[in-house]
Amino acid sequence: MEESFFDKVHKHDVHTPDVLSCLANLSNDEVFTPPNMVNKVLDVLPQELFSNPDIKFLDPACKTGVFLREIAKRLLVGLEPVYPNLQERIDHIFHKQLFGIAITELTSLLSRRSLYCSKYPNGKYSISKFDSAEGNIFFKRMPHLWQKGKCLLCGAAQSQYDRGDKFETYAYNFIHCSEEYNKELFKWLKDMKFDVIIGNPPYQLGDGGNGASSKPLYHLFVEQAVKLNPRYITMIIPSRWYAGGKGLDKFRKKMLQDTHLRNIVDYPNPKDCFPGNNISGGVCYFLWDKQHNGLCEFTNVIGNKKITSMRNLDEFHYFIRYNDS
Repeated sequence: MEESFFDKVHKHDVHTPDVLSCLANLSNDEVFTPPNMVNKVLDVLPQELFSNPDIKFLDPACKTGVFLREIAKRLLVGLEPVYPNLQERIDHIFHKQLFGIAITELTSLLSRRSLYCSKYPNGKYSISKFDSAEGNIFFKRMPHLWQKGKCLLCGAAQSQYDRGDKFETYAYNFIHCSEEYNKELFKWLKDMKFDVIIGNPPYQLGDGGNGASSKPLYHLFVEQAVKLNPRYITMIIPSRWYAGGKGLDKFRKKMLQDTHLRNIVDYPNPKDCFPGNNISGGVCYFLWDKQHNGLCEFTNVIGNKKITSMRNLDEFHYFIRYNDS
């Protein structure tokens, strides 16, 4: 039987990276999601998912592993009638239901530590034993596809991200694969038939323009998730897409016309969502439901106030953000 991409990645030797080098190379765009925010996102999903032992979850942009950890907590409660034995329940959840793709080498270690209580899930401290050092959270260093000074797949500037082996290139695995490029990973993702794709993807990368010019990235994660045809997609992303603009016009049009969007929860003040960050234009999270075909429940969250309305997002030429308006 032919080995899958995931099996091949698991054969990598265990090594201990220099943590200080990893920290020095963290992107200033890696917004870590607080657990309370993760649970608000999980609340928009149908809760019966957490009582179904056959549902598979993927976080394609693992940073701390908090999404997978909070999903695991809900599954541990929901699956108790199916697997009364705690260790059997843990093993089933961690081996069969939870999967992640880390965005850097450091975040792969953080995510495994959060989920398995050990950065090496084949070690003695892991709460569920795996044969590999990756478990179900993997990271593989990938190259950009350079052409005329920019990556064809993500738009990153070669002058900034064509680095040596000791530095992160931020060629994120999930958006650097397709049927033409890194097709083994893309095939594995398609073959897994994930039911839920969830996370907080990276937001932007430097594109080599004037000053601190950057190109948005988060929409590429959403578009890739849609290509995989899951049952649900829910992600936290900047709200700047409401207005389109740099690299976002086509994405804006698709989103506003997509009748599979069941919920959008909008935070005009990003600090209501991420207290330590100031993300221009605010942030939102959404639920894309393959079986939904209708109006979107759009909620503005301003401080402790919520205003909700059922809306046709494409009703007007300009997207009206505030329900009161």
